[in-house]
Amino acid sequence: MAADPKPTGWLARFTRKSRSFDIALAGRWAVYFVAIGVIAGLGAVAFHYLCGLGVHYFMDLFAGYRPPSPAGEHHLIEPSTRPFNRWLLLILPCLGGLVSGWLVYTFAPEAEGHGTDAAIKAYHNKGGFIRSRVPIIKTLASTITLTTGGSGGREGPIAQIGAGFGSFLATRLKLSDRERRIMMAAGIGAGVGSIFRAPLAGALFAAEVLYRDPEFESEVIIPAGISSVVAYCIFCLIFGWGSLFDSPPFKFQNPLELGPYLVLALVLVGVGVFYIKTFYGMIHFFERIKRIPNHLKPAIGGLCTGIIGFYWPHTLAFGYGYAQMAIFNQLAIPFLITLAIGKVLTTSFSIGSGGSGGVFGPSVVIGGATGGVVGKVFHNLMPGVVTEPGAFVVVGMAGFFTAVSNTPISTIIFVSEMTNSYHLLLPSLLVCSVAYLAARRWTIFACQVQNKIDSPAHAGDFFIDILQAIRVKDLMHHVRKVRLIPQDMPFSDFKTYFAESKQHYFPVMDQDGRMISIFSINDVRGVLFSPDIEHLVLMKDIGTSDIIVATVEDDLNTVLQKFTTRNIDSLPVVRADDHGLLIGMLNRREVIAFYNERVGELKRRKDE
Repeated sequence: MAADPKPTGWLARFTRKSRSFDIALAGRWAVYFVAIGVIAGLGAVAFHYLCGLGVHYFMDLFAGYRPPSPAGEHHLIEPSTRPFNRWLLLILPCLGGLVSGWLVYTFAPEAEGHGTDAAIKAYHNKGGFIRSRVPIIKTLASTITLTTGGSGGREGPIAQIGAGFGSFLATRLKLSDRERRIMMAAGIGAGVGSIFRAPLAGALFAAEVLYRDPEFESEVIIPAGISSVVAYCIFCLIFGWGSLFDSPPFKFQNPLELGPYLVLALVLVGVGVFYIKTFYGMIHFFERIKRIPNHLKPAIGGLCTGIIGFYWPHTLAFGYGYAQMAIFNQLAIPFLITLAIGKVLTTSFSIGSGGSGGVFGPSVVIGGATGGVVGKVFHNLMPGVVTEPGAFVVVGMAGFFTAVSNTPISTIIFVSEMTNSYHLLLPSLLVCSVAYLAARRWTIFACQVQNKIDSPAHAGDFFIDILQAIRVKDLMHHVRKVRLIPQDMPFSDFKTYFAESKQHYFPVMDQDGRMISIFSINDVRGVLFSPDIEHLVLMKDIGTSDIIVATVEDDLNTVLQKFTTRNIDSLPVVRADDHGLLIGMLNRREVIAFYNERVGELKRRKDE
């Protein structure tokens, strides 16, 4: 009999119940994930330094613009005393886009845009493979884009640094595509968790962002958790511990406040759809411009960004400092409105034109500003119910990114870790749930797939899952009764039966009616065309006693593996407690047809 199929993958290998826990294998994988965390953490440190230096030398010394920082970050270099010059700020993003575009389209065109989407695409369609040069180019291009005024987030390049190293390490170790995807995703979690000081959310984000449906890539969570903790610790050892944002001790204590929070959720969905459509509208606009070389398009996008920044400088670069001010209720409603709308436009121009940067960072600012507007309006209308407009800023951050990314769980944890506001989990859950349900058809991550069924990475898993759920006993109506050939039957007598039979496989029985061997029509050809010996041959001389059989309890995955073991088209189905008692023959074609019927049923249920 053929051996039962064994599960594959690193997790299955060192947690298989039929074996003792393999400490050496678990330790080796732990070393891999720690290494990914170290590289991602060091990459986050390097990128943070580069961004700090870039903001100082480009925006401060060149244009005299010094945007505020969040409470968890400080200027790496003492600010200059250069006066603010709007005209220099107008052209700075254009110059940055010119250099960034040349870097990307000369050395790694796949590094353009927001890096998280590229990593998602690599997970689903490329076996987790990322060219080793991509993280380097992405880091440099993003640094230039963001520190010259381009609007974007830091998570994209950091995610690609961690993902790129995970992919590189798996490739060098000659691991499978599945293992490379897991290591790549661990790198995403480590990069995002470290740069935003949210290790738990980083691990969950890496497992959740891959799909539009509320579905987690379960194999990714533990590896990403290990890598994210290591990267977070390295980053905080350099830049200090604590959350990215500081916030007052917000508390949810009035159920009536859920009404305004529900309104906030709907407003966030509207702004989120506007953001997604503007962002991808800009991408499609620049893609249609064929006469202009790709490496010049980010300069045009940078010029448009500079024009907006000329009037609304607070919409340039990162904007985290303004989100921090909004949390403490230090910004007026008109300022918050221009921050939200302007950030949508500058991000769309900066990244949609081919510039490099992430989309999570701008989403935090846009969502926070939108939440601040709604919070202030309701505070003016019902001050006894909405007492802290800043709480709406925090919840708005979570709800907005949920609306544009389809990642409700990780986003709630993200914002809670980033702001240290765990008492707002209840309103955040409401807002994120409503925002997710209302905005499911839209996403800022175009490479997300609906669920595991639609992921090329899981095509084989889905096939096996369905096969393992079906047993031979479910196909008993396809198991055909056949005649057993007596072992002492002369071949000359068999010829008469063979001429009238449509069987292709013939079980041979002993005097007790038990199957002892089997032969196919191919096995009789040598005798059939040798009439001189056919009267000497008995049927027990033709059959093979090395029989591959199936039982009624075998799943179809096992059955198909047995079919392919010797490239046979039919299997004897026997009793599980006695393999000598034949029930009938099962045909490979009918197994495949039954599988196709089951897949069709599942697809119809999904579409209903």
